[in-house]
This record gives sequence, C-alpha cells and structure tokens, in this order.
Amino acid sequence: MDVGELLNYQPDRGAKRIRDEEGGGEDARGGKQLKGARDLARHREAALGPGDDPDQEDTSEDRKRILEKLMDSEEEPEGEPVDESSVKKMILTFEKRSYKNQELRIKFPDNPEKFMEAELDLNDIIQEMHVVATMPELYHLLVELNAVHSLLGLLSHENTDILHLRTATAPHSNRRCGPTGSDMQEVTLNGAPHIAIAVVDLLQELTDIDTLQESEEGAEVLIDALLEGQVVALLVQNMERLDEQVKEEADGVYNTLAIVENMAEFRPGLCTEAAQQGLMQWLLKRVKAKLPFEANKLYCSEILAIVLQNNDSTRELLGEMDGIDVLLQQLSVFKRHNPSTAEEQEMMENLFDSLCSCLMLSANRDRFLKGEGLQLMNLMLREKKMSRTSALKVLDHGMTGPEGTDNCHKFVDILGLRTIFPLFMKTPKKMKKAGLSEKEHEGHVCSVLISLLLKHGTDERSTLVRKF
Repeated sequence: MDVGELLNYQPDRGAKRIRDEEGGGEDARGGKQLKGARDLARHREAALGPGDDPDQEDTSEDRKRILEKLMDSEEEPEGEPVDESSVKKMILTFEKRSYKNQELRIKFPDNPEKFMEAELDLNDIIQEMHVVATMPELYHLLVELNAVHSLLGLLSHENTDILHLRTATAPHSNRRCGPTGSDMQEVTLNGAPHIAIAVVDLLQELTDIDTLQESEEGAEVLIDALLEGQVVALLVQNMERLDEQVKEEADGVYNTLAIVENMAEFRPGLCTEAAQQGLMQWLLKRVKAKLPFEANKLYCSEILAIVLQNNDSTRELLGEMDGIDVLLQQLSVFKRHNPSTAEEQEMMENLFDSLCSCLMLSANRDRFLKGEGLQLMNLMLREKKMSRTSALKVLDHGMTGPEGTDNCHKFVDILGLRTIFPLFMKTPKKMKKAGLSEKEHEGHVCSVLISLLLKHGTDERSTLVRKF
C-alpha cells in the first residue's frame, strides 16, 4: 500500500458497530431493561435517514420506560397501617389461634402432627404482635381484649420446638409420605425453644423502659395487668425448665431477666413481690451454679443487686435463704485470683454491692459473722488483689453502727489491725487504679477505725490508740 492509499484509507464503520455491541455486555450488568432499550435504539438508528435525530427519539423512549417502571413500583400495595383497628384484629386472631392450638393439643395429646401447623400459626401471630410495642398508647387493648392473660398462659406452654420447627422438619421433605408419627414426635421433643420463649421475647419488647416512658398511662395499665397475673412467678417457672446449654433457651433466660429489670426500673416497689414469687430463690441458685462464666450469670448478679437495693424485705428474705453464705462462697473465688475479663469484674462488683446491701440489716450481720465473712474480707485485704477495694467497703458496712459491735471485736481477734493500719498510713496505688479515689479509700478506713474505737472498752481502746 503506497502513501496515496494510506491517505485515502477509511476505517470500516461496521467495526465500530461491533465494539458498540460488545460494549453492551457492560450495559447488561446494569439491568435487562436498559440493555433492551439500547438494542432497540440501535435498530431504530439503522432505520433512520441521514437527516433524522436518533438521540431525541432514544431519550424520549428511555424516559417513557423509566416513568412506566416508577408508576409500577408506586402501585405496589403497601403494608396495612397499624392503628387501633388493626391491633384489635391482630389480637382477635391471636386469641383464635391460641384457642385452636389448645383445643388440638387436648384432642390429640400423643399425635404432634395434628397440632404442628396450628402451633406454627400461633408463633407467627405472636411475632406479628411485636408491632404493638411501637405504640404504647394502645397497650390498653391488650388488657381489655384479654391478650395479656392469654400470653401469660402461654408461658407454661408444653411445646419445645415452635421457633425452629420448620427447619427441624426439613430433612423429611423429600419423603413422599411426609414425616411419620415417630419422626414428628422426635421433632417436637428434641428441637429448639418452645413457644414460651416467643412470648418472653414479646413481653421484653413491650416492657422496654424507653417504650414504657413514652406513654405512662398505657404502661401503668400493662404493668398492673402483668402483676395481677403473677407474671414473675410464671417467668421463674419457665426459666426452671430451660436448658441454658442451648443458645436459644439461654437467650430466653436473658430476656426474662430483662423483663424483670424493666418492670423494676419503672416501678421499684414490685421488687418485694417479685422476690417472694420465687425470683430470689432462682437468682441465688443460678449465681452459685457451677457453670462457666457467661452473660446470664453477670445479668443475674445485676438483678440481685437491683432487688436488694433500698429494700429491707428482700434483704431479710435473702438472709433467710442462706444467701449470705452463697455470696461469700462466690466471692471467695476472687480471694487469690483477679477476674479474667471486664465482665467478670463487673459481676464481682455486683456481688460485693449485694453483700453491702444485705449488711444494712442487723440480722444479716450476725449471719455474716457466723459465715466467717470477716476472715474472708481480711484475707482479701492481705492478698492485694482487685477484690481488695470492695472488701474494705464490706468491712465498713459490717462494722458501723451499734449492730456492728460483735464484728468489731471479732476483727481485732483475727488480727485485723495488722491489715487495716497499713492502709491507714498510705493509699495503695492499686486501689487508685481500681477506680476508688483516695478520699473514698480514706473514708472507708477511717470509718472502720472509728467503729473499732467506739465499740471497745478502755483496755482495747488504749491498744488501738498505741497503734497510731
């Protein structure tokens, strides 16, 4: 090819068409509709004359398609708005399904496949009722339509597999005859958590403290109805049968404790009633259980501290249940070992706070003395672990006031002066790191020394004075 041919060379316009069509692969990634529009535009361009404007027609067509798409999406039906009418309808549906489930269970107690579908439907409506928690002003409907009573009744529901029953039966789906009676029995008895956990989840959301504070009138009505139905006793009975080795059931225990905390924060006076309905006994049993440390044990220690706060009735009840010994046993673990995590440290502090609350009652100081609580606190002060700070606070609570006389004498007998006076001379650096200010430390030490001086006679007092 000579120079003239090179200058007159025109590239093949069909090649550009090929590259454009190949580029359509990228357009395809943007969506099928866009690719179809581009292809249609290319065919129209081929059919247009040299004087026509393909861009204008192409743009107009694209706009029309986009508008049609938007109109289609706007015409899609929206969810039913949640109002008083829809909530009533939801509650009535729940009541019907609950009654049907109960009826089928009574009629076919040994034939799970007969009532399995009814229990799945019941679980579904319980999940739908979570929307009521967004409108506490409608809580009165739950009471007026008897839904609260029905929900509390389901806390003792027999089924142990509602939440994951569909998943559990999946392996049988390829059988032509479906699951047999024996298969269904196995599914019903050995699967995931029961319907009571679904109810617990709902109650936890309904009693969320932020939600309750949005409408105090609705919250008062709900809490009154729950207490009237002895909700705490039913919750404790439900927790007794849960296996915390199963994650879903452990979550059920956690949410149950959250319900108690929410109600106690909204109405502190119910702590006495809750403790008497079995909560105190369950908390002590759970705290001393020989299980690895986890979130539920931490939460139990926190609820225990809340129940005992400013309440002599619950303090006396704990003392009568040998709760002082339980607290001392659990705290003895930290005599020579520091908590391994921040969460475990928080649990330790909760237990110390519970012990300090109990020592506000004179009868519990005698139990503390007989349980060798003074010896344990004295050892903690000597070991210089993280428990040292809280042990000093416990000594202050146990020895102050006229009721602390016996503890003061015992503290001198166990050579506690050798432990307390070095602390009086200087605040240890570790105590500062543990979050106790120097003033707080000096306050507790001085309070212990004042109690010792006031509770002893002339001879013992002179011995104390010579220590300074």
